[in-house]
Amino acid sequence: MDEAAATGGVLLSLSKGETRILTLSEADVRACIDPLELLDALAAGFRALALGQVVTPARPQLDIPQAGYSLAMPAWAEGMNLTVKIVNVFEGNIGQGLPSHLATIHLFDPASGLPVCIMDGTYITAVRTSGSAVLSVRELARRNAKVATVVGAGVQADQHLRLLPLVRDFAEIRVVSKRLEDAEALAARHPGVTAVAGLEAAIRSSDVVCLATHSYEPVIDAGWVRPGTHVSSVGVAPPGGELPAALARTAVLYVETREAFEPTPVGSCELAGIDPDTGITLGDMLLARRPGRVSADQITVYKAMGTAMEDMVAADLAYRHARRSGAGATIIL
Repeated sequence: MDEAAATGGVLLSLSKGETRILTLSEADVRACIDPLELLDALAAGFRALALGQVVTPARPQLDIPQAGYSLAMPAWAEGMNLTVKIVNVFEGNIGQGLPSHLATIHLFDPASGLPVCIMDGTYITAVRTSGSAVLSVRELARRNAKVATVVGAGVQADQHLRLLPLVRDFAEIRVVSKRLEDAEALAARHPGVTAVAGLEAAIRSSDVVCLATHSYEPVIDAGWVRPGTHVSSVGVAPPGGELPAALARTAVLYVETREAFEPTPVGSCELAGIDPDTGITLGDMLLARRPGRVSADQITVYKAMGTAMEDMVAADLAYRHARRSGAGATIIL
């Protein structure tokens, strides 16, 4: 069918004209997201997700052999802009001094479809992932938890160390990495954080354990985790992954969505073979449909895989703050 036929015989010649689009750099996005507001926005987003109020279609993946892959992650909810994150994962970037995950986020007016904002998504990917893990700490760790250990020394570990003090009055926060000097360098950036060398001893004496590595095999032993501990895991590295499968099977397990139980790359390799009905979504827990922590001795585990809802609410915070404050720059398309 040609254009004239499609419009009832009248050939329309329409031009959208100039479209003004707000652009936010990585520095702009950092300045526009308040971490406490982000934790609350994520909690609201998980509740909305559980209520079926967020549209999150399957994410298409474009593979580049021997290099990496690109994902498109769309999401929308009432009151939000249409949100599409494009994230490119190229592990070889680390050797070049670049993050392995690079992203941009695009916002569109839900009434017209016109683009309204393009923002850096690399920082958002980092902070929404760690934010969801630290939200799980806020909701599931014992109220009297005093010692937290972060395993890893990369971008995710950095964000965890920034956010953990917001949810508990920890007496001690530690960071452990394969190379002690990496842990020491990261600890130096966060007042009150201590780099330690003994991984097993640190885990055995922790109330909260946050795994934030890119390990292809478990970085801790399930037997090291003492009763009452909350463990979070954000690393995604098939075929093994950083979280011991035995711990995922024996602890009370929490996930973002049931997609976590699907085969990789959508789901988690550490959860392969586990009955999805045994997992509790954060949204259902926050809505009190499913239980949170019910005893001081219970071991709870949160395994993250990422969902576009997290990008949507974080981008919305940045966009709204930028509109109020005048941050960013405008381009014309």
